[in-house]
Amino acid sequence: MGRLVDGNILSGVSSAVLVGRDLVDVNCTGWADKEAQVPLRADHLFRVFSNTKLVTSCAALLLLEEGRFELDDPVEQFIPQLGNRKVLRPGAASLDDTEPARGSITIRQLLSHSSGLSYGLFDPGTPIFKAYQERKVLNPATPLADMIDTLADLPLVYHPGTSWEYSIATDVVGRLVEVVSGMPFDKFIQQRIFAPLGMVDTAFAVPEKDHSRLAAYYAGADLMDPMKPGLTRTDNSPWPGAYVRAWPRLSGGGGLVSTLPDMVALVRSLLPGGPTLLKPETIAEMMTNQLPDGVWMRFPMTGELVGKGYGLAGALTLQPSPFDHGDSSGEFWWGGVAGTQWWISPKTDIAGLLMTQRQMAFFHPFATEFKRLAYEAVRRRA
Repeated sequence: MGRLVDGNILSGVSSAVLVGRDLVDVNCTGWADKEAQVPLRADHLFRVFSNTKLVTSCAALLLLEEGRFELDDPVEQFIPQLGNRKVLRPGAASLDDTEPARGSITIRQLLSHSSGLSYGLFDPGTPIFKAYQERKVLNPATPLADMIDTLADLPLVYHPGTSWEYSIATDVVGRLVEVVSGMPFDKFIQQRIFAPLGMVDTAFAVPEKDHSRLAAYYAGADLMDPMKPGLTRTDNSPWPGAYVRAWPRLSGGGGLVSTLPDMVALVRSLLPGGPTLLKPETIAEMMTNQLPDGVWMRFPMTGELVGKGYGLAGALTLQPSPFDHGDSSGEFWWGGVAGTQWWISPKTDIAGLLMTQRQMAFFHPFATEFKRLAYEAVRRRA
């Protein structure tokens, strides 16, 4: 990782590797603020973006364990606006080219991104992208209840349960948690997850007294060449004031800031051999592929990721690719767009985390390289 920092590809990297529940390696390399030459420390705060989804899914699964709903319940039992869906026909050129959905969206489908919802981020030029942008579905100035109202008359991009698309579904799950629990989403996760696990620095905004601990955010030199040297400061992304003051949108899909120790506490709470946040059977279901046979994850920029399924809170490597380590079969993982990533490998009893602040670093080669080296290091140690 130091090589990538020296090469001006990453500003800094914090990492942790666990064998069982034991931390066997923690390392901070590079800079929290490259310009000011502030060394990266374990207590620096990161915009974790889609690492937030792990928290949100765990929140919903806590309510599942209380019997407040079943995974296959239609979401309109709790959020009526999402009933009676329309679905865009294949190749639709307008939002009006739809047909009735063959079934309701279920909570299982929301958690596994197989609901038919979109993100309005990854498919420019399509009617649904235009609609999500024009209606500001992701507007941080509006609360989750308003987001649901905005989604109410927008069509789905496929019939629920028939495909996979990364989507705003986890933000819908955040609203589901509010409705079912009767609590604001931030209060629920503070009381039920952060406080019990000792996650003292995880929140939707950094308090003013801690602004100096927020790591700087950078963009790479070339979106299409992630290994091209060069970093440009971009702290006001994705919008001015993001993460440094409170916003109405409590985004369960991407709104949290956190630290390496807090994320270690969350991941450790899902590992056997000690107290766990969720029941073992719930964790086992979370780490089980929820997609139909023959359906894999897919992104417009990468196409179908054959061998990659999805559980109730993250992806599953069912068939390692040539880029994956051979020991990664069964690995449960996810990450954020700025390069904050976590993984759990039940087969090898290894888990790990990486924390960086570089735009569009979800699929950056550094993460694959780090995981491969971590698997090899643990194997040699054994």
